[in-house]
Amino acid sequence: MPDATPDGTTKATPGGMTSAAPDISTNASPDGTTNATPQAKAGATAAEAARPRRPHRSGHLAPRLRGWGGVAGMAAVCALTAALTLLPLSRGGPPGGAPPGAGPAAAPPAKADDCTSPEASLRPSSADGPAIEEIKRRGRLIVGIDQNSYRWGYRRADGELEGFDIDLARAIARDILGDPEKIIFRAVPTNRRIAALDNGTVDLVVRTMTINCARIKQVAFSTAYFRTGQQVLAPRQSPITGFDDSLKGRRVCSAEGSTAYDALEKDSHGALFRDEDDDGPGDRNRLTVPNQLDCLVRLQLGEVDAVVTDAALAAGQAAQDPSVELKGDGPFTTEYYGVAARLGRDDLVRRVNKVLEQYRAGPWTQAYVKWLKEDLPGIPGPPAPKYRED
Repeated sequence: MPDATPDGTTKATPGGMTSAAPDISTNASPDGTTNATPQAKAGATAAEAARPRRPHRSGHLAPRLRGWGGVAGMAAVCALTAALTLLPLSRGGPPGGAPPGAGPAAAPPAKADDCTSPEASLRPSSADGPAIEEIKRRGRLIVGIDQNSYRWGYRRADGELEGFDIDLARAIARDILGDPEKIIFRAVPTNRRIAALDNGTVDLVVRTMTINCARIKQVAFSTAYFRTGQQVLAPRQSPITGFDDSLKGRRVCSAEGSTAYDALEKDSHGALFRDEDDDGPGDRNRLTVPNQLDCLVRLQLGEVDAVVTDAALAAGQAAQDPSVELKGDGPFTTEYYGVAARLGRDDLVRRVNKVLEQYRAGPWTQAYVKWLKEDLPGIPGPPAPKYRED
């Protein structure tokens, strides 16, 4: 099992067990860039500890799998992770030093009955506005990311962050500030992404965040940069066959505030997916958890029978653990990831869309081949952007 280091990180044991560690803080160097602390560099994270080994095909996904060892003693680590709300990966207050909630007035949210194409975003522009000028005065772009999602955003053994979302975040920093290293990463749990934008802790969230009608009333999204969908992850020997009636009576884990939870709430197929005191003082965070990777730990501990999550994330988890696999013929929903900003920061959204125009022309494919193709083969390219009338 992994041991918790003094700063709350986890180290993979020789057995290779993975876990969702509390987010790690890093120190800001004199020029404001993030540097891993000595503790962060002490050992590999859960994601880095697992490397692909052999293929297994399920639908259009072909995850490569790797073993894991014992699970005894993980309960304490899980409880600590579940208690996490938001910890920065580098020092510093809210963007621009503003108090929580400060910033441009929010744009009128879209009405639910007006939402027919949530992926439609503002037209791209390279013009500087209030949000861009604030970032330039600060000299750093502050981005909320994940550090526990293998291939998307995770820590290497030396403490450095890498992955598909990390590359995209750096591309945005390069465009705005002329340097991909002028960036501050802050680890944001799944259920705190919107709050981190609302209270001014981050400028952007680049963290496998699905665009949908409910969320466009809360945050402003860029155009879509990746297509995915929900899928079931379960032990290879499980009788569960997918998102169907084979889930009846089974304990199914999902992340709080995720589209996976929304899908279960809409039609659980008889699965048990709510904790007895969800979000209350007695919530044990067993079936609904703050961070999506916590579900994999619950599955490994035998506390749940299956996980529902994005297929893109599940493929990375299956690549870490040979005992689990994606169930069904493929995703049972169609969803798109977008970069999120606070409502009203239109100039920042337009700038991100300008970056994405350029990113789709070449860097997107390079990042896909580097990070995702091995475990998510067959993706033809980025989704085409959709724009709404200004």
